[in-house]
Amino acid sequence: MLDIRITQTIRGNTLKVHRCDDKPRIYALKGPSGIGKTTILNIIAGLTRPEDGYIKINGRVLTDVKHGIQVKIQQRNIAYLFQDYQLFPNMTVAQNITFMSQYSTHISELFAQLNIEHLKDQFPRRLSGGEAQRVALARALSTKPDLILLDEPFSSLDDNTKEESIALVKQIFKLWQIPIIFVTHSNYEAETLADEMIKLNHDPACTDI
Repeated sequence: MLDIRITQTIRGNTLKVHRCDDKPRIYALKGPSGIGKTTILNIIAGLTRPEDGYIKINGRVLTDVKHGIQVKIQQRNIAYLFQDYQLFPNMTVAQNITFMSQYSTHISELFAQLNIEHLKDQFPRRLSGGEAQRVALARALSTKPDLILLDEPFSSLDDNTKEESIALVKQIFKLWQIPIIFVTHSNYEAETLADEMIKLNHDPACTDI
């Protein structure tokens, strides 16, 4: 289902990430600031080309440096939730969520699953941090992705909202059964949510591959 083998040099540090699983898991991508965690997400999403390696999801090749394959971002079917959520301020919640898709039964189910039905006509500036996150997650899931990438999804939330958001990601994983990779600095978040940790270190000999 998920087969990733990539090599990338970031600020003189060579990172190698290798994961191959035939069933979905939640992965925590951990490491010190500046090590390249977001860069790894960007490579998987197709925003950055790796120096070497390949990325396959459900048997579909998205990146293969050796054979010159680099599928476009919009054709990868990967949901990417950025740290600042990047909601369009001039669009309502409903317009944000349907920006990349048409309104459908699937979208209606997302509103219910993420408990945002009552926010449909609100604009992002009126939303709390937890509400904005749920809306951004709904927009990311609107295209029925094969993989979810989350860049420090809990960093700006208070403790109570963070617990609710962790429970929400667990719920999404249980319902969707697709792999999730999230970046975190927190041991608690990694241990509470992840099935497996991918640790990136400044010492290449210690990089968890």
